[in-house]
Amino acid sequence: MSENPQSGLLIIVSGPAGSGKTTLCDRMLAEIRQIERAVTSTTRQPRGGEVDTVDYYFFDHDSFQAKIAAGEFYEYAHVHSNLYGTLQSEVQDKLANGTDLLLNIDVQGAAQMRETAQNDPLLKGKVITVFIMPPSVEELEARLRGRGTDPEDEVQRRMKVALEEMKQSKFYDHTILSGSRDEDFAALQTIYGLAVAARCRS
Repeated sequence: MSENPQSGLLIIVSGPAGSGKTTLCDRMLAEIRQIERAVTSTTRQPRGGEVDTVDYYFFDHDSFQAKIAAGEFYEYAHVHSNLYGTLQSEVQDKLANGTDLLLNIDVQGAAQMRETAQNDPLLKGKVITVFIMPPSVEELEARLRGRGTDPEDEVQRRMKVALEEMKQSKFYDHTILSGSRDEDFAALQTIYGLAVAARCRS
């Protein structure tokens, strides 16, 4: 038995752009008080209203690279010329205190987290991965176009990335076939509830 069997759970949610994962994660955080968001790090500039340490940990490129060299990240990736990553300290302290965390990251980051969790004593058995699968390729494209914010070449690029990401769903613990927002929320609530129940039995 581990020293702290009631350490927190880490729920990782991934899905292609347009899958609704960010809206889903925001609702989980708003309505389930036991869950906190794992704040990720980035080298991109803050957008309007974003607050350092609340929305992201904002670092300049050199500082981020120094943290990579020091082994301070569980996972990191280059995305659109910026760096994104999850600091070990952000996750470890909260899990050790029994806080359940929700982490919204891409398939590349999730793969790194799964690999790390196999050997990390705090993460082992505490990571639950969930992939949000669009109902169809056609629906995903319609959602991306419905935003009305991206030029055609960007829509096509996102679709190409999405098709590759969808192939990774088989590596996740759970796949939610996206329906309505309420259906997706109910499905993620159920997955979380089962994980909590399993922890209580351990």
